[in-house]
Amino acid sequence: MDASWLTQLERIAGALERLAPPLPNADTLQTCNAFVWQGETGTLTPVPHVAGVDLALLRGVERQIGLVLENTRHFAAGRPANNVMLWGARGMGKSSLVKAAHARINAETPDALVLIEIQRDDLSTLPRLLTILRQQPRRCIVFCDDLSFESQDADYKSLKSVLDGGIMGRPNNVVFYATSNRRHLMPRDAIENENGSALNPHEAVEEKVSLSDRFGLWIGVHGANQDTYLAMVDAYAADRRLPVDRATLHRRALQWSMERGSRSGRVAAQFIDNMSAELG
Repeated sequence: MDASWLTQLERIAGALERLAPPLPNADTLQTCNAFVWQGETGTLTPVPHVAGVDLALLRGVERQIGLVLENTRHFAAGRPANNVMLWGARGMGKSSLVKAAHARINAETPDALVLIEIQRDDLSTLPRLLTILRQQPRRCIVFCDDLSFESQDADYKSLKSVLDGGIMGRPNNVVFYATSNRRHLMPRDAIENENGSALNPHEAVEEKVSLSDRFGLWIGVHGANQDTYLAMVDAYAADRRLPVDRATLHRRALQWSMERGSRSGRVAAQFIDNMSAELG
């Protein structure tokens, strides 16, 4: 083989290495307590400061907080723990609860847990992420926000296999936490279509909803009534130390929620942002 061919092969090899970078080494997760998984490049991007709210500011989800904290403490201590799904009303702090629980456990036991966010569109690369995490000594929560699937979406099969099945199984140092507005992750019409068109409707529906079984903790989060909404507003206002009397605060907060047709933690936080700007 002449020199020109060798040079060309070396260039091709170099290009392939750039397209498929090596797996992160064993020290990767020692640099930070939170990362974002980049499925396209197979890399973990450090997140020095996680965007979120303190656990003490969450209202109306006290039972859910207790369940998530207990499971997360078990996991951090090396005991058996379940995958967790938080489902229900939008804007009620589902993702905030996951991030706040991670922060609380790390405050109790420094550097106990790593939080790794994976985007819904990167779920097909989850097996590669787990291969990386299996080699790491730290305990990791893989977190997917707003998880749901459409009728022709096959990624749910990959996730189902990774969570509970497969010959390798889920690594002992990994749990999967997710949030969703849907109880069964699939739209109702997709499940009904399967029921009407499949040769065995019952088996088709079971296939669509069986992903739920892979989450040992299936925790519902429901909408806020007026008292809960105002408690959220009070908590945020106290945290910001807003110079406004309680009667005015509540009157303005109720007006804000009526204009948006919703009462939730997200609406309360948006109202407080507006009041903070208004009050300087």
